[in-house]
Amino acid sequence: MTDVAAVEFLYGIDASVADDSRFYEPPRVVRFRITKKTPRRIYYLRRDDGDRTETGYVDRQKIEADGEIYNHGAGGWWAPDFHLYLTEPELEQAQKPDLPALKAAMAAAHPDRGGTEEAFIAARQRYERARAATPA
Repeated sequence: MTDVAAVEFLYGIDASVADDSRFYEPPRVVRFRITKKTPRRIYYLRRDDGDRTETGYVDRQKIEADGEIYNHGAGGWWAPDFHLYLTEPELEQAQKPDLPALKAAMAAAHPDRGGTEEAFIAARQRYERARAATPA
């Protein structure tokens, strides 16, 4: 019987942003397969823009001590492997604003209902920003 070694990965986040909001894609976790570990480095497979596979590496001692590392050899801050993690990171997805709750908070902060002018203005600004960010 042959022992099959577990496949190990490093993880990065692909947060590509297009200039045109019609092509928006939410951030996603990208796995990079570890191909070799030495006492000083961890080697992994990465893809460049042309889908060509390349080998990248990071400082093993630093990533194992901190759990993450900024990889300045990745090619740029936009590359999914610029910031690598030992364990899969959890992505925080923006929550859809609760417009009725913001509207109620705005009404409760109104000076006619016992609030202050400053509190009402701040609540109205939060409501207007959320309303503008919510698609029709």
